[in-house]
Amino acid sequence: MMRFGYTLMTEQAPPQRLVQHAVSAEEAGFDFAVSSDHFFPWVDEQGHSPNAWVLLGAVAQATSTLPLMTYVTAPIMRYHPAVVAQQAATLGLLSEGRFTLGLGAGENLNEHVVGRGWPPVNVRHEMFSEALDIINALFDGGYVSYQGKHLSVDSAKLWDLPEQRVPIGVAVSGEQSIRVGAPRADVMISTEPDPSLAPLWDEHARGGAGGRKVAQLPIAWGADAESATQRAHEQFRWFAGGWKVNAELPGPSGFAGATQFVRPEDVADQIPCGDDVDAVVEAVRPFAEAGYTDLALVQIGDEAQEELFDTGVSRLLPALREAFGG
Repeated sequence: MMRFGYTLMTEQAPPQRLVQHAVSAEEAGFDFAVSSDHFFPWVDEQGHSPNAWVLLGAVAQATSTLPLMTYVTAPIMRYHPAVVAQQAATLGLLSEGRFTLGLGAGENLNEHVVGRGWPPVNVRHEMFSEALDIINALFDGGYVSYQGKHLSVDSAKLWDLPEQRVPIGVAVSGEQSIRVGAPRADVMISTEPDPSLAPLWDEHARGGAGGRKVAQLPIAWGADAESATQRAHEQFRWFAGGWKVNAELPGPSGFAGATQFVRPEDVADQIPCGDDVDAVVEAVRPFAEAGYTDLALVQIGDEAQEELFDTGVSRLLPALREAFGG
């Protein structure tokens, strides 16, 4: 059985609109919502990047049943992990237990803004491991002091902790990131339908096999398939680069240069464009077969959200639940 969620894509809409989208997602019957956490959009055409934590605080008050998650926050440079833990605990309280803290090792796009440079991947994993240890210790309660190779904490304590511990999700892409994240987290997060990830996660997860595994799928839903394809190309052509490339580029201009030869048809090969329900179902299938329990849809383009809520959800969610349970 899979649950189907909605993505608050902070890179493509202003905060007021995103709160409205969250309310619409709850009313439409989505099972959960995730929010990106960026300082920059991927490409200039997206045009937005409000603060995700302020946004989620507002969403927690505007909704009443919709589970929420960051997808994902990097607690290694732009945010100190002690600050992330405090934000997550507060949001856990404001949402009355509806929040999951999704974490990852980040992208140069967002983390370079603090002026510390962008470390190589092995160093980022070391930093991320330390950050996870700090956040878990603060969630345990009491005073925490920590001196790691990269990060430190001096006598910190979270004074407002929810009764229900905030679950931690970790973004993974292979064995190295799973070995770092799985023993320190409750939920697996990934963007690839790689069938090797879920079994490896279950082998190392602190919660044991069978926990939540969350993925994300961009779509360009719209009655005019050609227009939907153009929209997907304009705003999501960066998606063709893959994670290893996308984590390294420093800004929207870099993504513009890296994707200058990506054609609309190349994007349409990766992203369902139009209003073909069967195409979306088939795009979801590899994730279901790879063992994912949750999948969040990304509707590309702020101006296209109403079309998804008005005509898409009533067709998509029943079809997806019929095909994959839920």
